[in-house]
Amino acid sequence: MSKSELAFVRHEILPEQTPPITDAGIVKWLRDNLFPGPINTILTLVAIYFLFKLLSGAMPWFWNGVWTASSLSECREILNGATGGCFSVLTERWNQLLFGFKYPSEAYWRPTLAFVLLLVSIAPVLFSMLPRKLLILTVLYPFVAFWLIWGGTILTPLMILLGFVAGYVAFRRVEAKGFGTAALLGIAVTVVFWWLGGYISSAAPNVVALTPVPSRDMGGFMLNMILGTVCVSLSLPFGVLLALGRQSNMPIIKWMCVIFIEFIRGVPLITLLFVANVVLAYFLPPGTSFDLILRVIIMITMFASAYIAEVVRGGLAALPSGQYEAANSLGLDYAQSMRLIILPQALKISIPGIVNVAVGLFKDTTLVSVISMFDLVGMIRGPILASTEWNGIYWELWGFAVVLFFIVCYSISQYSQWLEHQLQRDHR
Repeated sequence: MSKSELAFVRHEILPEQTPPITDAGIVKWLRDNLFPGPINTILTLVAIYFLFKLLSGAMPWFWNGVWTASSLSECREILNGATGGCFSVLTERWNQLLFGFKYPSEAYWRPTLAFVLLLVSIAPVLFSMLPRKLLILTVLYPFVAFWLIWGGTILTPLMILLGFVAGYVAFRRVEAKGFGTAALLGIAVTVVFWWLGGYISSAAPNVVALTPVPSRDMGGFMLNMILGTVCVSLSLPFGVLLALGRQSNMPIIKWMCVIFIEFIRGVPLITLLFVANVVLAYFLPPGTSFDLILRVIIMITMFASAYIAEVVRGGLAALPSGQYEAANSLGLDYAQSMRLIILPQALKISIPGIVNVAVGLFKDTTLVSVISMFDLVGMIRGPILASTEWNGIYWELWGFAVVLFFIVCYSISQYSQWLEHQLQRDHR
């Protein structure tokens, strides 16, 4: 056999070749994402055209914006017929947009500090990789924030905190004798401490005191943040309890939860706000002062709790019955099985629905403007647009409101997606 008839065998590896330009880099990304076919190419070109028209019309409005005028008429004089936004309303009224028009200007540092502490205190809850000892900041934050925003003596939030601590200690001491008995004892001890706290605070109003600010002076985006943060934080545990109560084997508990959930979900939120503002006062004794913000918080929390209860109930129903049977086989009681096995899995399934309710709830806080509460929307529709200096300006103010709400809602959405990715350990 001649050498030409022998098969050739290569003994070394060929060097890697660079891929074609159409299968790598930005060209490949454009082909895969923007121009993968005729129809998608047409849609991409149409979208680019509309984006170009939008930006070409909006950019001069932003670029020629006026930031130093003291009124709308002065803005128009400076623009002299040119296209441009009058952003001076933001520089002139930023404090009212953020804090309302009655909150003392010398006390702006207090809600600002409370907001910074909010970011610090929720970090241990949102990110499990942080040390668990930092949860003490989360526990202390509501009382510190209350003192900073509303002012007054520090004894009031301190006694409320001591009431919760004493109630928890009493609950743990007699928990072995029965959950119901322990819960009633804990509530009784907490109420007693709160009553003592009110007496002590009234007797020593100047102990480490800040200037008191009444609730009627709260306003601006600060009010939206207060309502959104408090109501979301309270509605989640109440929603879980309602969901568990709806699945309870005790008929009274079950039907109480069913009636509450169905009634609240069948009533518009604006109706509940009117009830909080007007109707609720008729059921109180004459001369009783019931803080309006507290009334609104109660109604919004009830509204959100009913929706979260249905979301959590869906998560509970999605779990296979084997999970409940496994908890029973381990000898766990109802509270232990729910806390250790059932609820962690159900809440993981319910994350998208809970986030959807939270985002909607935060946006719905703007409805308080219809009951004469000057939140961000109320400030724009009321004092600012009613003033002679800025009557007739709209896009700049509403655009500012859009940006603030978008930042908060988008942050919540992005965190939920990150959390879902972190909890998908079974798919890694």
